[in-house]
Amino acid sequence: MKLADYYANHDIRRRMVEYLGGETPGEAGAVFIGRCGTPDCESFSIRPPEQLYACLDEGMEVGRSLWDRRSMILHLDIEYVNFDFPAEAFLDPDRMFALQRPVEQTIRDILGAYGIAPLHLISGRGHHFVWSVDRGSETFALLANLGRIPRHVLARYRQPHPPFQEPVDEPTALAFSGLGLMMEYLAYRIKERAAAASRLPVELTAVEAGPVERGREIISIDISEYGDPLYTRIIRVPFSVYRKARQESVAGERWVAERISELYVVPLAGRDMTSILTTMRDPARSADLAAGVSAKIPDFSDQTRRLAGDYAQSDVRTFHEFFYSQEHQPPQAWPYTYDKTPLAMLPACARQILEHPNDLLLKPSGIQLVTRCFLALGWHPRHIAGLIRSRYERDFGWAWRWYFYDATLRADFYTRIFSGLFMTGRDDLIDFNCVSMREKGVCRDTAGACGIDDFRDSLLERRANGRLAGRPFNRLLLPAEHI
Repeated sequence: MKLADYYANHDIRRRMVEYLGGETPGEAGAVFIGRCGTPDCESFSIRPPEQLYACLDEGMEVGRSLWDRRSMILHLDIEYVNFDFPAEAFLDPDRMFALQRPVEQTIRDILGAYGIAPLHLISGRGHHFVWSVDRGSETFALLANLGRIPRHVLARYRQPHPPFQEPVDEPTALAFSGLGLMMEYLAYRIKERAAAASRLPVELTAVEAGPVERGREIISIDISEYGDPLYTRIIRVPFSVYRKARQESVAGERWVAERISELYVVPLAGRDMTSILTTMRDPARSADLAAGVSAKIPDFSDQTRRLAGDYAQSDVRTFHEFFYSQEHQPPQAWPYTYDKTPLAMLPACARQILEHPNDLLLKPSGIQLVTRCFLALGWHPRHIAGLIRSRYERDFGWAWRWYFYDATLRADFYTRIFSGLFMTGRDDLIDFNCVSMREKGVCRDTAGACGIDDFRDSLLERRANGRLAGRPFNRLLLPAEHI
């Protein structure tokens, strides 16, 4: 079956419209649709939902906005990542999905305990769990109350956004922020429970790890969409074609591309994984599946309120309150504050990231390293985020990036994750050493130790003795006599 015939199938189109949240594309709850798998915002191709059929006629890899007119869409994504050979996921899918099983089962168990049974989608590298919270529900109001957004970011939300040149209202922006904090708490719990049963490192976002069985490979709990504004993010639509497999095989040899078939995003719908892996590689079988399964995003507003309530009473929420107890230094003060940071005191690997931030400071492993080093020096995590933001908002050749995304949200998100894991006792720094830095590809100096072990020991000592973030800001920028 050719893609044009597949996309013309009535059941395929019906399921996609169902996922957009309406009886017809024009009645969809999704604010926009767009092209998945694009390398930059210039090819993001934001369009009104009523253009869905035209997009299908063009053979587009379709996604829908997280931004919705009637609901808050909750999306949890886990995927296999191989930093040395990305095509590995598509060449051995049985192994790849078997490696994810401990994390998948943990998600099912945790969400099931709340009575949440999300729509479960399978794509080329992993699982997507999707459900919704009604805008008129108590849960939506609770999430909005939990949200934290700086004023200048709220101002960006109030600007007109495509495709209809409309703003995101403040309650929705705050609810998305609160949702991100709650999903962070959920991801901590998943990582904590699943890591012991996993053969691969379980990481929040795509943090590089050392080599395991087939190179540097991890299972990523990818919550990175909550580090960007709501109006910039899309999620894959079920029964859309999935082209990332071909894109990630380009760097490989011809035989790799020849062995990778076209894929389709499909609901698991109670099928066993062997069956669904066959279905997602066959357009005719995928079309048959569409005839008998629903792709409607289920509403679990009441059940999610319990999850949000647990987050509100958790140590993660306590850490978040501590994180937001400080503010970034304002941009006009950066020449006298963040720019005065004495980088010479840092290990060479961390210093290199701050001196050459594009693209080292975009990588989660780079942000993780910088965060750990400055925590060891007594910095408050919000000022670490402020320092990172100050690099993002300077001319290091970022091009379009910070016009589309937001430097403050991105810096806060990653710094908050990595400092929170440590400060709540969930990260014991087992990979914060010279050997691990070399294995991750972060350190390129093979000459010997660079002092990073002293930073690790200092950081563990600070946590043990309650001295984290203990230096006032007016002393942070002075060279420390002792790490």
